[in-house]
Amino acid sequence: MLFFSSTLLLSASCLLAHASNYGGTETVTTCAYNVAHRLSCESDGVISVQTSLYGRADSETCIQGKRQDEISTTDCFTEGSTDIVKKRCNGKKVCELSTVIFTGSDPCRGTAKYLQTTYTCIPAIHRITCEHSLTRLQCAEGLVISVYGADYGRRDKTTCVFGHPDSQLQNTVCSSPTSKVAESCRGKNSCVIQASNSEFQDPCPGTFKYLEVAYACQFPDAAPDQSV
Repeated sequence: MLFFSSTLLLSASCLLAHASNYGGTETVTTCAYNVAHRLSCESDGVISVQTSLYGRADSETCIQGKRQDEISTTDCFTEGSTDIVKKRCNGKKVCELSTVIFTGSDPCRGTAKYLQTTYTCIPAIHRITCEHSLTRLQCAEGLVISVYGADYGRRDKTTCVFGHPDSQLQNTVCSSPTSKVAESCRGKNSCVIQASNSEFQDPCPGTFKYLEVAYACQFPDAAPDQSV
């Protein structure tokens, strides 16, 4: 439950998704401003972003209703867009964001831009830990932890809800990607992490939060961390 098949067309939101089988590369293209850009791994995997572009790289994508002068510039992209999407989505089963995150970074004024992301689903161990609790990341003997992603906050109203009033569960846009888990657990055979504001700071006061972690067990030095 962290937070990739035929072509899916959602014309109402101008969302185009081209999906392939589990383990292959998938591409999601969102044409409209402030519309959900959704990446997902519905099976046992988690998201690993390969590339993400906010701008325009051709004159064929997202052209419906656009003037020629709005699609003629094809070398337009925001620096660092891949890193931004990686930080928000790597290690999650489902990730939704919008082009609003690129507000203030217009690489080509007057050009109709889109957000296009390619990603794969990679096998991972997924762990959710409610606030004020401890979790142990554990690998078999001879293997070490490689963290794909970690996030402290809340993205739904169904996780870690027992005994808590609705008022503490309403904020589902509380998401704070963190590298602390990777920094604490990288290269270890086992590692204990506390899901708490003192450990990760408080991204949304008054909301009961949880820690989501995706990791793999690998031979030492087999591969670099893909942490956020």
